[in-house]
Amino acid sequence: MKRKHLFPQLILTTLFASLVPLWCSLSFGKAVMVLLTVFLSLSYLVIIFGGGRAKTESPRLRRIDKGADLIWLGGFTALLGLAVLIWWLIRTEAGIGAKIGASVMLLLASAGMVFAGVVRVAAGSKQIKLRDYILLLCLWWCPVVNLFIFRSLYKTARREYVFEADKLELENARAESEICKTKYPVLMVHGIFFRDWQLLNYWGRVPATLIRNGAQIYYGDQQSAMSIKDSAEELKKAILRVIKETGAEKVNIIAHSKGGLDSRYAISCLGMDKYVATLTTINTPHKGCDMVDYLLDKLPDSVASFIAARYNRIFRTLGDTAPDFMAGVRDLSAKKAASYDELMPDSPEVSYRSVMSVMSRAGSAGPPLNIGYMLIKKLNGRSDGLVWEESAIHGRHTFVTAPKKRGISHGDMIDLFRENIEGFDVREFYAGIVSELKKEGW
Repeated sequence: MKRKHLFPQLILTTLFASLVPLWCSLSFGKAVMVLLTVFLSLSYLVIIFGGGRAKTESPRLRRIDKGADLIWLGGFTALLGLAVLIWWLIRTEAGIGAKIGASVMLLLASAGMVFAGVVRVAAGSKQIKLRDYILLLCLWWCPVVNLFIFRSLYKTARREYVFEADKLELENARAESEICKTKYPVLMVHGIFFRDWQLLNYWGRVPATLIRNGAQIYYGDQQSAMSIKDSAEELKKAILRVIKETGAEKVNIIAHSKGGLDSRYAISCLGMDKYVATLTTINTPHKGCDMVDYLLDKLPDSVASFIAARYNRIFRTLGDTAPDFMAGVRDLSAKKAASYDELMPDSPEVSYRSVMSVMSRAGSAGPPLNIGYMLIKKLNGRSDGLVWEESAIHGRHTFVTAPKKRGISHGDMIDLFRENIEGFDVREFYAGIVSELKKEGW
């Protein structure tokens, strides 16, 4: 984005940072120089503490925009101020005290703007990662290295502002269209090892986007780890609850990972086909995960039991009433999947569609997905870090593509890390899914 509006501010901040050379070089008289100093000092404070020019209704985005501007100003003030300082040092006959004062003034003026910018960006940005802040805290003092860190923070903040501002403008423009206002409410069903917590939404920023565009959103609210059968029983209760609350005849289910298998069981084996219009599965292992078979075969029973006991204890504390780690994991194996597939034939009353993404390399995600990616690559081929590509195909299929270097992981498909991925807008992707349901009359 062009920063032409910052040029007048850059002139003022550079002059402020160069006050010592100005005092030593100009001969306007003491009164004029005092007035100039006061004016530049006030201008500097207004630039740092004043609001930005961002025309957005979001205070968070305004903070990010202003913070990025200050980092940019601090960097270029240092660059231009250094040029002025060097020119002055070559020509001046001032004493060592003035020379040191001029250098300190430039350092403090530029560093002050960068610091104020970083604080504003940190107060608003959701895309700057923890590792970036750790690097900043450890290496802010290191010459040259800190320049790369500040540049990275600036670029990340600027990209986030542009992306989110464009998205906000798009949503405001289409608000009245209610592109996600489907005939039936949408029931979002989570996968294994998670819950539908209010403070940490499993689906990230997706539900808020769907709601803003007219969707009625409800959650499966099943426990984090149980067998497919037991999870489906809980899901059945959720479906009937939504039907009762809304008065709708049916629901549209969007289910991620194991949630897709729970949904299929509820539809095919628990009579929920009467109440489900569509089932969209996201990265669901319909043919199971060979990686699970491999790990269960290699892992000693004592280790598996230890992990399961610790997991069950933790999730009882977090709200599960009967978590069963091993039952949930075993039902994801390829051996179990074959028997479940026979048990869960598709209902002619339900429209089935599926979605799948793949990672491009192990570096596309962190643990455990990067480890899963390397293991599945040897066992099956391409995967999202947990589910291999062919296993996710069920019904009308959509394959999600993204830039080759990045890929889209199992977690990316539910906005797990709230990351703006170049080439893949997860919120807009789900808005497209629900919008398509609306167009088809669901």
